[in-house]
Amino acid sequence: MATLRERLAEEVPLVAVSFGDEDAARDAALARDLRVDVAELRVDWYASTQPEHALEQVRPFAGVPTLATIRSKDEGGYWAGDEPARLRLYEAVMPEVDAVDVELASAEIRPGVVAAARAHGTLVVLSHHDFAATPSAAALDSLVEEGFAAGADLVKISTMAHGPDDVRTLTELTLRHQHRGVIVIGMGAEGAASRVMLPVLGSRITYSAMGGRPAPGQLPFEETVRLLELFSPRFARRRSGD
Repeated sequence: MATLRERLAEEVPLVAVSFGDEDAARDAALARDLRVDVAELRVDWYASTQPEHALEQVRPFAGVPTLATIRSKDEGGYWAGDEPARLRLYEAVMPEVDAVDVELASAEIRPGVVAAARAHGTLVVLSHHDFAATPSAAALDSLVEEGFAAGADLVKISTMAHGPDDVRTLTELTLRHQHRGVIVIGMGAEGAASRVMLPVLGSRITYSAMGGRPAPGQLPFEETVRLLELFSPRFARRRSGD
């Protein structure tokens, strides 16, 4: 199976599924059987956040493109520890995964995460989540610029969409930055279409649900794949050729 870096180089939409630690061996086998493009390993969901436990959950996914996320509570995650412990956990899992995702706003640990990723050749996603609204186009552009300036390989922007105007704003953001490496998502029922439409227009990864703890407006994995096969010939060709 190709690495995440190789998948991204193809410039074809990627579908991610988030996994916790209920049964890592089962989930890894499922990811392989269903040809999940990206397994997002939600380390902040784990029953224990000791590095040894996290590594036991990550290692069964060897060979599957992986993205490790330890999401802060401030941006919708479950991390309950302090920031030095979160940085140590990122550093522990870094050699075992293709990419890591840390919030752009996590100024205390973000430079350390980026530095560790560079040392290991790991991709960095710097992310911003707004569960209340979709900011202005200028504010979103500023976040994208800040993310790349801070060392991101990919900048993820996920905002709450309250209607067509918000979806239009996110669509235009995707089109402006599609060749730079952005992940753009409209959350909520009003943003659900963005999870298929924006990958077709250049957003690099869309997130789908397979049990777990789906985000607002997130579609099931099977439905996401079906719709992308319908609307993206490049995605359909890759699925049929894998």
